[in-house]
Amino acid sequence: MHLLSTADLLRKIRRLEISTKNIVNEIFSGEYHSSFKGQGLEFSEVREYQAGDNYRDIDWNVSARLGLPFVKKYRETRELIVVFLVDISASQFSGTSYALKKERIAEIVATLAFSAVANGDRCSLIMYSDSLEKFLPPRKGHNRALEIIREILHHEPHSKLTSLSAACEYASKILGKRAVVFLLSDFLDSGYEKQMAILAKKHDLIALQVLDDSELDLPKAGVLRFIDPETGRAEYINTADAKLRQAYKANINIEQEKLKTTLKAMGCDYMLFKNSDSFVRVLRKFFKGRSRRRQR
Repeated sequence: MHLLSTADLLRKIRRLEISTKNIVNEIFSGEYHSSFKGQGLEFSEVREYQAGDNYRDIDWNVSARLGLPFVKKYRETRELIVVFLVDISASQFSGTSYALKKERIAEIVATLAFSAVANGDRCSLIMYSDSLEKFLPPRKGHNRALEIIREILHHEPHSKLTSLSAACEYASKILGKRAVVFLLSDFLDSGYEKQMAILAKKHDLIALQVLDDSELDLPKAGVLRFIDPETGRAEYINTADAKLRQAYKANINIEQEKLKTTLKAMGCDYMLFKNSDSFVRVLRKFFKGRSRRRQR
């Protein structure tokens, strides 16, 4: 795996910072804020009772003292803990169009991290393969967002393999307070449902699946040599065979529907990012949907 030089890494981080900051300022500042609930309610003030106020909110002590009904008003405590649970296994270093999956993940995380920073939320990073690779505890501020981006772009994993189950189990144990957890992976794994369901019950879990277009639809390009980046196993496939491509696509569609059904049963939101898609458009659609649900 090729690691960026320090100068190249800094340039890449700076480009990401500039491009995503513009996106956050122009698009996501309000939509992000309205998409997530705060951690609870805190007392704000008392004011005179008005028609339509809930009688349960009446402050009887103040009302008795002043001779008029007064109600307690509360405001939502805004600060959130936002956790990026990022798959850093060998399959994230693949990609046939636009960029490696790892680079697309860095763009998505940068946008979400700077949105969180703009709203005063604390950000954390958990990177995993089939074991913990890196943990950055929750912290506020611009520098924390930059640290997270740097680690995603620069970290060289110790293992090529993936264990979503181990990642979710670790996150469940390490995260105390309820958090918004963005799980970024290609989800090319199995046997993770139990631990993911436990994590989803404790936290607001959002699944972000990042795939190269070729993983969803085989390109028609003759005989190609495919190498599994996690196992190293190589296989030659004749992609000119229409029946083979159709069978591959049918199988992938079944797996994708199974994933969406599983996540829905857990109460998780789900987003699919393909290399040919605009990640900004996918995020906007997600934020708008969350905002509408909160307003119901």
